Amino acid sequence: MLLIYGATGYTGGLIARIAIEQGLRPVLAGRNEQKLRSLAAQWNVDYRAFPLDAPQLDGITVLLNCAGPFQMSSRLLVEACLVNGVHYTDITGEVDEIEIVRAYDADAQAAGLMLMPGVGFGIVPTDCLARHVATQVPDATHLVLGFETVGGVSQGTLGTLVSNLHTDGYLRQSGRLVNAKPGQKKRRIDFGDGEKAAILNPWRGDLVTAYYSTGIENIETYAAFPGALQFLMRARWLHGLWGSAPFQRILRWLFKRLPAGPSAKELSEGHTHIWAQASNDQTRIAARLHGPEAYRFTGLTASAVATRILAGQFESGFQTPARVYDADLVLSLPGVRREPA
Repeated sequence: MLLIYGATGYTGGLIARIAIEQGLRPVLAGRNEQKLRSLAAQWNVDYRAFPLDAPQLDGITVLLNCAGPFQMSSRLLVEACLVNGVHYTDITGEVDEIEIVRAYDADAQAAGLMLMPGVGFGIVPTDCLARHVATQVPDATHLVLGFETVGGVSQGTLGTLVSNLHTDGYLRQSGRLVNAKPGQKKRRIDFGDGEKAAILNPWRGDLVTAYYSTGIENIETYAAFPGALQFLMRARWLHGLWGSAPFQRILRWLFKRLPAGPSAKELSEGHTHIWAQASNDQTRIAARLHGPEAYRFTGLTASAVATRILAGQFESGFQTPARVYDADLVLSLPGVRREPA
């Protein structure tokens, strides 16, 4: 049985709806019993209301954590999963949050359980495309990843992005994570309709997951953000402002007045593009992946992973999507296609 924690949030609720469309019968979970009861009645599924520090996981096989910020929720839920014999997944897409889960690798191996953070758009499509190009350059030394999204954004995603603007992220060099500033590098990437400016996005969880999925020791991650956001990421003289308590309070006030997430029209008309390149001194291979709107993509990938775990397809310990389910996992999803670049 699948339990979705954070089902009353925008992304968690969308994932639950898509999971039901895909034939799953998830248990909805979170802290707000009134909202859970309403959603569960609407979809005719069960629900459980509990706080993070008192989880109710009896009878559950897989937990999908959609309750950000994951720095706060993942550790408590991973530990509860290990105690209760439950496989753990979440939809994070950031380095530090994935490293929190990876720290429990040995415990999960001993328990015969899988820990797979990043089963949403933030990791799965890039991880699969990274593995795809890596298999064509078996001795690759460098991997570059980029993504572009067309559609709306949720309050949670926007809040995470803006709150990170003043913080350093990472590159992976010679197998190690090293500090990198947001926007310190840029490049032109052709996502299929001509080259576009992309900027170093140093918080991407691919810097962890793609390393374990491919073994490539030098990895950079880029995003084709709108020009205004690229400017803000590169304007280091503003970074002190982003991190100040008064400014963060203003941002939280503003975000609460925005739509919870993409509209139905944006969900149906939005789309995503991924680009990956593996290389060594002699060979360079690139490919593109095109898919549905990012939040819908997340619902599809999270449901696909949960379905496989419920069917007994898992490996113990900390794992990455493409390492366990291979590069073609995303090609089983509607609206996804891959092509050479």
